[in-house]
Amino acid sequence: MGMSVIISPATQHDAEQILKLQYLGYQDEAELYGDWSLEPLTQTLDSLRAELGEQEFLVARLGDEVVGTVRGRVDADRIARIGRLVVHPRMQRHGLGGRLLDAVEQRLQAAHEVYGFELFTGHRSLGNLRLYARHGYVQTSVKEVSGRLSVVTLGKPVPAPLAASA
Repeated sequence: MGMSVIISPATQHDAEQILKLQYLGYQDEAELYGDWSLEPLTQTLDSLRAELGEQEFLVARLGDEVVGTVRGRVDADRIARIGRLVVHPRMQRHGLGGRLLDAVEQRLQAAHEVYGFELFTGHRSLGNLRLYARHGYVQTSVKEVSGRLSVVTLGKPVPAPLAASA
């Protein structure tokens, strides 16, 4: 292909591509859980545009095409909540999801005081669970949503800075 993937902040101009990628990326999840009413599949362009102004969004670009995205925000408790990590199916299993996860963590830490990170996925989403474990996330809770779906919440503390030696 000859082009490299560049990760950068999303803009309002990216909203339509992000929405299409999100829809494409969550098809496997919907099939896995037998639920096509998942919020990423039903989100409107207007609500996504509103979120772009409220959260940190990153996109991975291959030329002009958005091939990955992730978003995050820091709550009052200084926990960074990361969500909707999506990589185009043809770009999966090449480390792009991990690069996006690292990039959003770094961006949130650069802009806010962060004590830890939190994200969630479905209990059957084994690829997601493996990715998050490789990046230091550990399961903190499991909540049954329905007979088909349990949501697994994972967290990762931010290491305390090393004290300067005297």
